[in-house]
Amino acid sequence: MQDQGLIKILVVDDRPDNLLSIESILERESYTIVKANSGRAALKILLKEFDFSLILMDVQMPDMNGFETAALIYQRDKLKEIPIIFITAHSHEEDTIFKGYRVGAVDFIYKPVNPELLRIKVGLFVELYRKTQSLIAQEQKLLLANASLQREVVEREASELKVRELNRQLLQNNLHLKAVNEELDRFAYIASHDLQEPLRKIRVFSDMILQKKSGEAEVDKYVQKITNATIRMQQLVSDLLRFSRHSIQGGDFMFCDLNDIVKEALTELEIKIQQTNARIQIDTLPSLQVIPTLMRQVFYNLISNALKFRKKEVAPEVHIYAEMVSSPDHQYLKERNNGNYYKIFVTDNGIGFENQYVEDIFVVFKRLHSYHEIEGTGIGLSICKKIMEQHNGFITATSVIDNGATFIIGIPEQQQLPVNIGVM
Repeated sequence: MQDQGLIKILVVDDRPDNLLSIESILERESYTIVKANSGRAALKILLKEFDFSLILMDVQMPDMNGFETAALIYQRDKLKEIPIIFITAHSHEEDTIFKGYRVGAVDFIYKPVNPELLRIKVGLFVELYRKTQSLIAQEQKLLLANASLQREVVEREASELKVRELNRQLLQNNLHLKAVNEELDRFAYIASHDLQEPLRKIRVFSDMILQKKSGEAEVDKYVQKITNATIRMQQLVSDLLRFSRHSIQGGDFMFCDLNDIVKEALTELEIKIQQTNARIQIDTLPSLQVIPTLMRQVFYNLISNALKFRKKEVAPEVHIYAEMVSSPDHQYLKERNNGNYYKIFVTDNGIGFENQYVEDIFVVFKRLHSYHEIEGTGIGLSICKKIMEQHNGFITATSVIDNGATFIIGIPEQQQLPVNIGVM
């Protein structure tokens, strides 16, 4: 609520004595009285000041009467809410009262002015003004509070979304951390068991050599066992290093003919293919954006496994072919790529495995076959899985015991990568 000292009243009359009289009557109320001796003078004041609580205006003035002045005042939006009380000598003339109310008057005071009546009427409109200003102030506070509440709601919703997103990321990080910890656990097992076993053999057979110096044949046999154990340990350490390296290296994508990459892998396996009398059939494969060195290792590992897990007394047969799929049918690709992609199949006629273990074979150090039956460390397929994930693709398999296995790799036709694609 405003203080009385802030109440401004504009008094308009062409006679100085009337202005003085009205000022004297209202003086004890401590109002701020602003005087104008004509309608034009009043309009000039109202051009600069429009915070008046009330206007007291004489009707009969030369040049521009009170009604004309009031009509011009109410043409301005900022002045429309200021109440005007007309002061007139035409007591209760209907025509005068009609004109006054038509231009916007709120009341009349008749001459000669009754001081007490003037104070009462002015006081009523001043109180009404104060209450109106109080309501306006409350409305402004409510609007500000509502705007603040809306901002708080928006900020809270944004915070909740951010918290949900952070929780989702935290869950993903926890899952990733769990997987990393599982790999570390398996690595610790290998370090504490598998790596120590070749060392134990080296030590045991070395002791036997020292004890059996007299028999050269036995010495040769023990030396050979030491050599084999050393080779095994070197292979395991080498595979561990390769697996860890693929966690941090990616290389550059290039547009490559997969037929050439498979041929390069076969060249590295040439001696093994000859030793096993393997027959390799390669259908026409597509050209795709890949990391050539890593993709070569995928084919090397898959073909090497086909030769390694062959049936006894049966020559290995490997068939490699591809087909295009127009829409992703694998969950990994659905989450990362909506375009076409290729499925590349590597089938063999080997010993196979139980299909229920299809996920286990891609876990680092996880082997389904006995450590002593078939050479290997159980890392190759884990490396293949990492490589395919780097290609925004996947690798899976299907098999039946004693009826071969089929490994399937999926690669997008177009990589969604911010890199420059070269030509190989």
